Amino acid sequence: MNLELLAKDRLSNIIFITGGTKSGKSEFAEYLAKKSKNLTYVALSEIRPEDINWHKKIIIHRNRRPKNWKLIESSDLITTLKVESGDILIDSIGGFVMESINAKEEKWLGKVDNLLVLLKKRKNLTLIVGEQVGWSLVSEYQIGNTYIERIGELQKKLTQISQENWLTINGRAIKIDEISFEIPT
Repeated sequence: MNLELLAKDRLSNIIFITGGTKSGKSEFAEYLAKKSKNLTYVALSEIRPEDINWHKKIIIHRNRRPKNWKLIESSDLITTLKVESGDILIDSIGGFVMESINAKEEKWLGKVDNLLVLLKKRKNLTLIVGEQVGWSLVSEYQIGNTYIERIGELQKKLTQISQENWLTINGRAIKIDEISFEIPT
């Protein structure tokens, strides 16, 4: 019996899509989500009333989505996961990190544990978009480095519990489960 396949059978119904800025990760997640009959799109974002470019980006995302998808715009992913039981697309997990960016490490780790428990309990499809950061520049600001470190650790944990893991780069999607192995710790 293949233990690797057996282990994958116990994982949540999570598909994790990660990539850099403008890599196509949201578009690929939306492409996969279109197979769902009823989907809730969870846009994790803080309100930025003064940021015109952010609003332009939100409009592009809204115009791309099917009109029958339910939309939740919130920065509170934990509460959303407690309420929503159907198929969901979370775009993007960086909003979860930002919502607690100033939290002390112990509180942050508690939120991550809570998130992972809720995700593993889900029976329906869960698509999660995450941004790859830290591949080049190191922030000169502590808050930037905190974000890079927290999202990197969170995304490693999400990869471990996901049924499928994809990397998008330059408008292409690569199923990384098929060409990689988990680094032993």
